[in-house]
Amino acid sequence: MKTAAIIGGGVIGGGWAARFLLNGWDVRVFDPDPEAERKIGEVLDNARRSLPGLSDAPLPAEGRLSFHAELAEAVAGADWIQESVPERLELKHKVFAGVQAACHTDAIIGSSTSGFKPSELQQGAARPGQIMVTHPFNPVYLLPLIEVVTTAENDPALVARARETLTGLGLFPLHVRKEIDAHIADRFLEAVWREALWLVKDGIATTEEIDEAIRMGFGIRWAQMGLFETYRVAGGEAGMKHFMAQFGPALKWPWTKLMDVPDFTDELVDLIAGQSDAQSGAHSIRELERIRDNNLVAMMRALKGQGWGAGAVLNRQDDRLRENSTLAGGVDQVGDLSRPILTLSRAVPLDWTDYNGHMNEAKYLEAFAAASDRFMEIIGCDADYIASGGSYFTAQTHIRHLAEAHAGARIEIRTQMLVGEGKKLHLFHSMYEGDRLLATGESFLLHVDLATRRPSAPSSGIEEAMRRIRVAQAGLPYPEGAGQSIRRPG
Repeated sequence: MKTAAIIGGGVIGGGWAARFLLNGWDVRVFDPDPEAERKIGEVLDNARRSLPGLSDAPLPAEGRLSFHAELAEAVAGADWIQESVPERLELKHKVFAGVQAACHTDAIIGSSTSGFKPSELQQGAARPGQIMVTHPFNPVYLLPLIEVVTTAENDPALVARARETLTGLGLFPLHVRKEIDAHIADRFLEAVWREALWLVKDGIATTEEIDEAIRMGFGIRWAQMGLFETYRVAGGEAGMKHFMAQFGPALKWPWTKLMDVPDFTDELVDLIAGQSDAQSGAHSIRELERIRDNNLVAMMRALKGQGWGAGAVLNRQDDRLRENSTLAGGVDQVGDLSRPILTLSRAVPLDWTDYNGHMNEAKYLEAFAAASDRFMEIIGCDADYIASGGSYFTAQTHIRHLAEAHAGARIEIRTQMLVGEGKKLHLFHSMYEGDRLLATGESFLLHVDLATRRPSAPSSGIEEAMRRIRVAQAGLPYPEGAGQSIRRPG
């Protein structure tokens, strides 16, 4: 079991703790704040509800979380140490000195700093090459980007190991090859922030109007395509050169006050704060976090379906998770065939719930359909087989809803084959949360020749796999609820 030490349990530290913990790492937290355990607990509640739903593959078992009164105790033996203390350089230097006095020499020490360069963090350190910037974005447990900023002091092998570790957590490590104040992303944010301050100060727009301009327009485009690729598309068939030729002259126009920053006077602070209260004050911070998480999960899962942007990162993470799970391979890799076979293991994502606050009935069908697909793969009806011209079509389905499932619930489906012979395949799926039976799904499928779209006999390999399962499961009792709508043969 790998161990991560989190130094500083605020919003960012809590997000790091959740990211590591829910990916199977043990997590030790050091923070002298007496409220740290409560604050991290609240962040974890949100993370447990939302992060698992990003994955369509089973996550590893959650690691162990512990809180420590001594810095040395928290970092001793840790594989990864993440510093997330306030942005004061002298404080960070003090923390690094304490960390390096107690940690392994090969541990990775990452800093969440949004502004300091790694060379500044490494000043005076016992082992400067052990320290690098690993700057996340809030919420750390959902957003994939981590800016990895290094110097010549950092051994390339250590940097590679850091990037590999972050990738294994489902993150997207962006290696910033040349250090600069505020790295890459925050420099863009700072530019937008300065322009927004002027728009508010000059009475051109309110805080709400500025936010609407971002989230209703270019913010959505940036989320899936970034800046340059968006502009490339804007150039049409002629591409980026046409775009630059058409809009390049605008760089000389007086469109921005970017180099001229307004003073943070009491009047400006009060104006912005008042407008922000009017815009968002109806919701508590926790409610706003949940609204944010709902939207992020829905957007990222939509991108996942397209294999685009952050969704492509999620798909790659699912592939890694599946490789290490029991939901892979054919009939020889399943294990004990004499019991109902595990055909699905996942969390209920936020976008599977409805206005009643529980799993939508259509998503039960989606889950049972995924279980049928997995069973088809087990018996040999996989992507290659389907490409060769054979598949199964569902003729009948019957679902019983027995208990509620909520967002974040970890569900499993186990499948019993009632009939598996010739062109007929009759499956009975049972969905559980722990030991609690949530629903059953009964499906009757027919093997079909995709060229004629008519029922046909399956391959001899599929027939043999079904025979093995049929013999192994012959002693299982006929499941309760089966045959109510789909007639039991014989």
